[in-house]
This record gives sequence, C-alpha cells and structure tokens, in this order.
Amino acid sequence: MHQHDQQHAAFVLHSRPYRETSLLVDLFVAEVGKVSVVARGGRRPGSSLRQALQPFNQLSIRFKGRDELKTLLAAETTEHLPALQGRSLLCGLYTNELVQRLLQPLEPMPRLFLFYRYLLNELISGEDLEGALRTFEHHLLKELGFWNDLNQLTEPYYRYTEPQGWIAVSEPNPGCYAQSWLREIEADRYTDPTVRKAAKHLMRTKLNQLLGEKPLRSRALFERRDKTNRTQSTGAPSESS
Repeated sequence: MHQHDQQHAAFVLHSRPYRETSLLVDLFVAEVGKVSVVARGGRRPGSSLRQALQPFNQLSIRFKGRDELKTLLAAETTEHLPALQGRSLLCGLYTNELVQRLLQPLEPMPRLFLFYRYLLNELISGEDLEGALRTFEHHLLKELGFWNDLNQLTEPYYRYTEPQGWIAVSEPNPGCYAQSWLREIEADRYTDPTVRKAAKHLMRTKLNQLLGEKPLRSRALFERRDKTNRTQSTGAPSESS
C-alpha cells in the first residue's frame, strides 16, 4: 500500500517512547486495519503530534512506508470526544488491548472499525457499558472468523468446549447455555441479566483461546478496581473479565 498522500480515519490504540524524541504508535485505521507507525519528534514538548496521538482520539492521518512499520507523515484530531473516565476508561483500555493483541497488521477491518466507533459512543454515554462491550467482543470474534452463527443451534441446551465446539445436552446443567440465551446473544440483546452473564462467560472463553497464556494488562486494572469497590455495597463486577 503506497497511498502516501491519502487521508485515513484512525484511532490510537497504544503509544510508547521510541528513540530520543519519537513515539511508536499502534493505530486502528478504517480501511487498513492495525498499523504501527513511527511518529518522529512526537515526544518533543509542544509537538502537535504529541497532543493528537492520545488514545480514543479520532484522527485523520497520513503515513508512508513499504515495511510493516510505517512513518507517520501527519495526524490531526478530527473530533474532540469527551475524555473517558472511571469504568468507561477501563473498558476503553481493555478494548484497545484486545484490538492491539488480536488483529493482524494491515488486515482491513472496516466493519469492526464502525463497531469500535459505536463502542466509544456508548462508553462516553456510560449507559450500558457491559452490553456495549459484549456487542463489540461478538463482532470482533466474528471478524476474526472465530464465531459460529448461534441461530443455527436448534436444540434446547448446549455446552461449549474447545476443541469440540457446541455440543447439545439433554437437560440444563451448570455451565450450559439455553438456546433462547444464544438467540439473544446473536442479536446483541443483553437486557436479561442471565443472558448478560452467559454472554460474558462465552466471550471470555473464546477470547482466552485467542489470547493464549499472556494475560491482558487491562484485566489486572479491573481486578484492582474491584478489590477497592468490594467494601462498598455499590461495587460493580468487572465489565471485561
């Protein structure tokens, strides 16, 4: 891809220091997928890049390079979104880490990019963080080719294991999924608390298979926050775990 002068919509997933004054930045780019770029001078005080290259900023960017690691030519904020805070911020960090870990470099994911934008809107509104996260996880797994259409499952009860996948069971038992729950999950309807719990368990099982042994850093942040909240009666369970 040599469209050096083309503008791309993008979000910052993660950035870290690189050499003396630069940044190494992972971006989620609308038509390109996950892209790693060097932002030269991005750490210099007063650098416009430094201001723009913050997580969850919606950017217009240009980059060049034939190798996997590109050179950032320009980046400007196209929309100033409200800063994420509290649980919404943790959910955003969790989502960015998932995208960073699970997407292959330079593999276009335009549909997932739209769901990422939807999720950010939901995290800003703060109304249903858990439902929004489950929806994003569902479509992430779908785009990665790691999802079976749950509407194809026609028996009343199932259990899910790897490597066997979905196995019908004759009667409900702990850890199994009712067909009615699977229909709701496939439709991204998470109003029923039982469906929410089942969806959380299913997404975590599937994502853990893809993530392997290396734990998510953001999960540790959730767990630390939960420990703090346990002394309060309103303490919420972690949204991502």
